Amino acid sequence: MANITAAEVNKLRQSTGAGMMDCKNALVEAEGDFDKAIDILRKKGQKVAANRADRDSSEGAVIAYVNDDNTKGAVISLNCETDFVAKNDAFVALATEFAKIAVNYTSKEDFLNAPFGNLTVAEKLIEQTGVIGEKLEIGAFECVSGPFVGSYIHAGNKIAAVTALSANVEGADVVAKDVSMQAAAMGASILSYKDFDPAFVASETEARIAVIEKENEELKRLGKTLKNVPTFISRSQLTPEIIADTEAKLKEELKAEGKPEAIWDRILPGKLERFISDNTTLDQEQCLLDQNFIKDEKINVAQYVSSLGDVVVTDFKRVSLA
Repeated sequence: MANITAAEVNKLRQSTGAGMMDCKNALVEAEGDFDKAIDILRKKGQKVAANRADRDSSEGAVIAYVNDDNTKGAVISLNCETDFVAKNDAFVALATEFAKIAVNYTSKEDFLNAPFGNLTVAEKLIEQTGVIGEKLEIGAFECVSGPFVGSYIHAGNKIAAVTALSANVEGADVVAKDVSMQAAAMGASILSYKDFDPAFVASETEARIAVIEKENEELKRLGKTLKNVPTFISRSQLTPEIIADTEAKLKEELKAEGKPEAIWDRILPGKLERFISDNTTLDQEQCLLDQNFIKDEKINVAQYVSSLGDVVVTDFKRVSLA
């Protein structure tokens, strides 16, 4: 039997992340051959991975990472089976190592085939499945690029986002992080209402009106205040003609209320803004640039970004385990 030293066991542990006893047993089985011991541990990982292939891996850590010159960013989720493992510092560190590699690739397939030491990322996942004893996999893989990219990871590593700006100017780091925080917190799915498919908006409008009308039936039965039934749900539906028609109707209302025409200009903007707010609920939910900015709800995200000058958000990605 080969004489296995503590230094050899520690070297194997540092290389693979496996436990001390697993490393010692692998070296004993390999008769001190380091490469053979790694292969033994890898095969153990393959067996564990095969046995746990049908397990649910809905827990994990979401990590965003941006390269050194702030031109590329990636968000990945390293999924596992339990929250106990997900909160482990070593697990989060492993997820961070993966994210640092991911930033150099544009597809999940290429990322999984990328080198991780003397393994590929995919092989490292199998190895660590054997080490940790839970199913591990890369859930989400998203990336952006641009003149300036910033990121944000929400506390607890369950949500993260990256944002690309059209220019690298003074203050871009703060704005890119703030917009990434907005995306993480508010759950936007697209940049602007201009990106909506009209068919989707029409279908969603019909569905939402039906829900509110159903709720109002119950509210009416209970003698409670009915909810407003919107005609529209997105700015994409509010054509210049609709805005003009709404403004004319508001003027008629002010006239009927006996408000002096001399003060209409002070009242109309607020009423028109309220009309737009009541009829753009979908935008507030899904459109990053059209959402009220969480740090100053008097402006939207697009207006906040414009504080940098001639700069716009060109792309963003958000990943959440929730």
